[in-house]
Amino acid sequence: MEYALKQNGYAVDVCHEGDDGLRWIRENTYDLALLDRMLPQLDGVSLLRRAREGGVSTPVLMITALGGIDERVEGLDAGADDYLVKPFAIEEMLARVRAMCRRPRRWEATEQLRCGDVSFDPAQNRLQGARESCSLSRRESELMEILLKNAGQTLPRGMLLSRVWGPDANVEEGNLDNYIHFLRRRLQSVGSALCIRTVRGVGYRLEGSDV
Repeated sequence: MEYALKQNGYAVDVCHEGDDGLRWIRENTYDLALLDRMLPQLDGVSLLRRAREGGVSTPVLMITALGGIDERVEGLDAGADDYLVKPFAIEEMLARVRAMCRRPRRWEATEQLRCGDVSFDPAQNRLQGARESCSLSRRESELMEILLKNAGQTLPRGMLLSRVWGPDANVEEGNLDNYIHFLRRRLQSVGSALCIRTVRGVGYRLEGSDV
């Protein structure tokens, strides 16, 4: 991975232990971090949770051999922005790195968004529902923001992929389905009556009694 990244023009720091990795990501400014879940001393999920709690906003691509939905949810809950399951082709890793590095900036407006029985703070990536609140990963937040701003409208898959991952991103459509699944679980966990409806052959629509 280090060799491939350097051959493609990236400056790379390599760390093999979790404790050192946490110190590096806290003390340095990186465009992107590729984080293995299974690290000695401090595992990748714990490392990421501590980094996010300390205010580190570096985008993180988590790499792991554990590809089940529960493992992916745990990694994203900890603050990962994307997930890459071993074994993988180096070409796919490079494509994901390119996509994350050219990700569009968050929209300027940072006021809370309200829709139905939820409110969302884009600045804090926090979703508040009728029962409780939860934090979202950066990519979950970008997708939630566009759904809330266009509640009641059917949003095409291509438009969502372009707005959240970037117009030139080489990303599989299955990634969008995964994040929609995660957001449905988020809405349920905070006690919201809102739902994300699948419009077959088109895309998704945020629905609710007050939308």
